[in-house]
Amino acid sequence: MSMQVYLLDTGVLGRITHPKGKGNKPVVQWFRDMLIRKREFRIPEICDYELRRKLLHVNSTRGVQLLDAYRSTVGYLPISTEAMRLAAELWADSRRQGRVTAPPEALDGDVILAAQAQVLAQAGFQPTVVTENVGHLAWFTVAKEWKSVN
Repeated sequence: MSMQVYLLDTGVLGRITHPKGKGNKPVVQWFRDMLIRKREFRIPEICDYELRRKLLHVNSTRGVQLLDAYRSTVGYLPISTEAMRLAAELWADSRRQGRVTAPPEALDGDVILAAQAQVLAQAGFQPTVVTENVGHLAWFTVAKEWKSVN
């Protein structure tokens, strides 16, 4: 049987690393409950990048410390060449189908995240992206709002 693993999208990860922020307490409590229940999480490298750059921009030393602590606690999913090549294919295919996920010049983190999830699935895992916005991600991979993951 394959192992369920949850990938934390940037928005959810941002709330977890800013626990005192407005409206973040329910997400933080959900995450702590999930850890107590021994759920497997990974912080995808693309999400680490998206959040880290913002935390550094606003000089949130505490946020970076929490991001690093959670990265050590739950694990990290580096971006592989396989994932980046798959992301390029997903991006091109979705564009041909008229499904635009980001401006043409954007790196498109959602497609990279989805590719990381697909590579995990090919390796025998059951990945689910935990997000606040299922939208574009659901075109490419299993994605659920954090509230519906238990």
